[in-house]
Amino acid sequence: MKIEGAQVFAIYGKGGIGKSTTSSNLSAAFSTLGKRVLQIGCDPKHDSTFTLTGQLQPTVIDILKDVDFHAEELRPEDFVTEGFNGVKCVEAGGPPAGTGCGGYVVGQTVKLLKQHHMLEDTDVVIFDVLGDVVCGGFAAPLQHADRAVIVTANDFDSIYAMNRIIQAVGAKSKNYNVRLAGCIANRSRETDEVDRYCDVVGFNRIAHMPDIDAIRRSRLKKKTLFEMPDEEDIVLARAEYVRLAQLLFAGTEGLAPESLPDREIFELLGFD
Repeated sequence: MKIEGAQVFAIYGKGGIGKSTTSSNLSAAFSTLGKRVLQIGCDPKHDSTFTLTGQLQPTVIDILKDVDFHAEELRPEDFVTEGFNGVKCVEAGGPPAGTGCGGYVVGQTVKLLKQHHMLEDTDVVIFDVLGDVVCGGFAAPLQHADRAVIVTANDFDSIYAMNRIIQAVGAKSKNYNVRLAGCIANRSRETDEVDRYCDVVGFNRIAHMPDIDAIRRSRLKKKTLFEMPDEEDIVLARAEYVRLAQLLFAGTEGLAPESLPDREIFELLGFD
């Protein structure tokens, strides 16, 4: 089920770090560059594309249930919504808690998109992935992605989660073509701790999204930053997303950083 013809990015990070906000603004940035973009939300919360479409979208798994999993009865408009600037939006959803694997849901979503030829006219696919590294829903997008991007913050918990994600992506890269592109420091005034970690393990910070209130307000208004007023901090944040989109589309070196054992990451970033 390899996705062909498009550049595929999977966005990772600990829960609550801002993956969906990052993914949606990055999708919007790609679209302003004239790219045909498809964003796939891979979390049961199904709010990945909320700011692109202005509302929560039904999930693929719920739509399949409605037709007793007879996928041939579905049309693209049943599970694909067009959002800001033509970005195609899909919410894979997830099984009820404790009843199934998120990896199955991601696989069925990609299968459905391929069956309806939705990937043939796409330049960029973004998977917005849930944060749990032990879940099949976490691993499944790595089968399709060319590059994985980690969203982090300038604090111990976020960097610790990034270290775990680097381990997981490294393990999957032995069987799949996916490689790490780098990390995005999000909601952070400074980047010193992120940069210190990257220097030690051989990783790259490829963007910095400062902690500006406009990002919070954009979520409340159900919009991406690209639909917000041209205030100075918003214009600067948009420019950083566009720069990141240009960097990723041009192609980044596939990184293979060496994650740190728990004791070493505590010694590097932990308490005195």
